[in-house]
Amino acid sequence: MNNNKSTIIGWILIAAVMVGFIWINKPTEEQLAEQARLRAAQDSIALVQAQQELDQSMAEARYNQTLLQDTTSALYQAAQGEEQTFTLENEVVRLTFSNRGARVTSAILKEYTNQEGLPLELFNQDDESINFMLDGKNENIVTEKLYFEPVEVTENTLVFRMPVGTGHLDFSYRLLPESYMLNFTVQAHGLQNFFPSSMKTMNVDWAQRVRQQEKGYTFEQRYTTLTYHTEKDTEHLSEMKEQSKELAGVEWIAFKDQFFSSIFIADQQFKSANIKSSPINEGSGYLKNMEAETTVFFDPSGEKASQFQFYFGPNQYQTLKESSKLSTSGKNLHLDKLIYFGWPIVRWVNRFFVVYLFDWLNSWGINMGIVLLLLTLIVKAIVFPFTYKQYISTAKMRALKPYIDKINAKYPNPEDALQKQQETMQLYSKYGVSPMSGCLPTLIQMPVWMALFFFIPNAIELRGQKFLWANDLSAYDDLLHWNFNLPLLGDHISLFCLLFSIVNIVNTLYTMKQQPAGGDPQQQKMMKWMMLMMPIIFIFALNNYSAGLNYYYFISTLTTIIIMLVLRKTVDENKLLVQLEANYAKNQQQPKKKSGMMARLEAMQKELEEQQKLQQQQQQRYQKK
Repeated sequence: MNNNKSTIIGWILIAAVMVGFIWINKPTEEQLAEQARLRAAQDSIALVQAQQELDQSMAEARYNQTLLQDTTSALYQAAQGEEQTFTLENEVVRLTFSNRGARVTSAILKEYTNQEGLPLELFNQDDESINFMLDGKNENIVTEKLYFEPVEVTENTLVFRMPVGTGHLDFSYRLLPESYMLNFTVQAHGLQNFFPSSMKTMNVDWAQRVRQQEKGYTFEQRYTTLTYHTEKDTEHLSEMKEQSKELAGVEWIAFKDQFFSSIFIADQQFKSANIKSSPINEGSGYLKNMEAETTVFFDPSGEKASQFQFYFGPNQYQTLKESSKLSTSGKNLHLDKLIYFGWPIVRWVNRFFVVYLFDWLNSWGINMGIVLLLLTLIVKAIVFPFTYKQYISTAKMRALKPYIDKINAKYPNPEDALQKQQETMQLYSKYGVSPMSGCLPTLIQMPVWMALFFFIPNAIELRGQKFLWANDLSAYDDLLHWNFNLPLLGDHISLFCLLFSIVNIVNTLYTMKQQPAGGDPQQQKMMKWMMLMMPIIFIFALNNYSAGLNYYYFISTLTTIIIMLVLRKTVDENKLLVQLEANYAKNQQQPKKKSGMMARLEAMQKELEEQQKLQQQQQQRYQKK
């Protein structure tokens, strides 16, 4: 294995990992067929939904009518009323509440705007619902159908009370200052006779239609997930297809889109949770339907309140991390794990390095395009020793090219490949050159390279930030667009994606030009075409990805070319050859013990020779007969 192959294989591995991840997140043929089926059945589904809504409305009317007429019902008074709205707000969020169901009906994030430039509304009463269901001895409480009375309204506190016979049920809300956290308690008062003494839990159904907040439906949907956290880990349902799960011991449930989330937190965990997420067709203004049917602690005696928290805010790493410390239970909520930063090693690079470096650069108050540029240059500087080692390995291979050519000429036939490989490895060993030294630095850099692939699409700081022709670094740049869809490409070309692909081709051609020739010509030709095809694949794979991500890859690849040109001018390959000759002379005097690879090659060579001798003997015996 020569360095040419090692370096190329290293780059192929990186490209394969990236393309593999992209394709994993792309819809499969099965998913595309399912989407087509859903679109085809859209009219019938709409009819069914309309009928269900009508049936539900009629059932609701019958339920309310029963309560309105039954003066002996403990819920008679709660069934009477008119809907009123109330507001709690602080420096960052404004929440609207309804006395019908005593629930949050709207969340507006004051520091963010939507695509029209208006204050960003995470949801309204048409998008979100939450319903508490408590089973009594003779009657059941379904809070979404009942009216509460506001008994305490302050700047940051709101207490709703629902009369139940001679007792009452309190829903208390407190909005924390300068925070997206909302504390929430449910507590019974004087209802020991209404509920059975064996009652330990209540049911809570929570649902939301997650809005499309960003420019690109496909890209945003890829990061829109129903996410949940247990004591062991944080997981999420499928991004692309309908999925449901039955869980136990869940600490929080999040309805998450690319940059914002609604999180429901239970102090004593959700005892059980049936969760479901299903995609909504493009063009509807929504991304997914998310549902959570849960069972949670409830004390009918009223001695202990059921404590919850809501988070309505951005998926900003530091904000989530600080919000995790505001738990009413005193434990770390680990809300920052809501942001998916990649596989274990890649995730560690992001959490303990990239996040803090990015925040430090962002604190300078400069344009985000410049922040990404500086981030790229710093990362390149950190991995430069590995880049330099890779280049030196390549330069050594070029110095040994005349000797490699002699070996190739000595063994021109394919059946001599093993002998050629063995002699090539012996040559490397004598001159003190490791064929793996060109591949290993590339593999070492891969976690850092991949970390940015996961980090940039999740960086809310890039949202709405302009740079050059890109109006929003968090979405695709469509300087070149048209009014029809092309297969695999869509209705636009991302210019940053195109630039990245072009410089990738240049980098590939330059790298291959600098590599020493040798080996199987057909194999080299195939590798060359594979390397040249990768940038073309990137055009289709990354066209809908964020401009910030494509800009990073463009700058990173361009910087790599510049570094290689500088090294080419500054590294004296004649001195390297002198060093290699010195290594050769030293190894001739003090032969090194053969490496494991060399030993295996020699063993394979001996085995092959024995097999050839055996075949010749068999042929000779056959001819004598």
